[in-house]
Amino acid sequence: MASQFPVIGAWYHDTSEDQAFEVVAVDEQYGTVEIQYLGGEVSEFELETWSQLKLIPAEAPEDAGAAYELSTEDEWGFDRTVTPESWNNPAALIEPDSYPSIEDF
Repeated sequence: MASQFPVIGAWYHDTSEDQAFEVVAVDEQYGTVEIQYLGGEVSEFELETWSQLKLIPAEAPEDAGAAYELSTEDEWGFDRTVTPESWNNPAALIEPDSYPSIEDF
């Protein structure tokens, strides 16, 4: 039986259903736990039901982002800093005396 409180982002293995899932939301006000299976299906339990489940903590699978349709470039840590040339160009800071296609009235 699940004696631990559900932790968002943690993976669990339901021994009775033989399925692994991730906790994606916990709403204490309404007493619900939202989970997502590896295939992408989303389900919801009441906290009372959660405490009766036969769960064991599990490691996140290698392709844990598959349900979110993320590629390896989309995952955290692969962000690339974009620095246009004009940001490092001192001439880009000089404002022109007039702007093209704008007339003073």
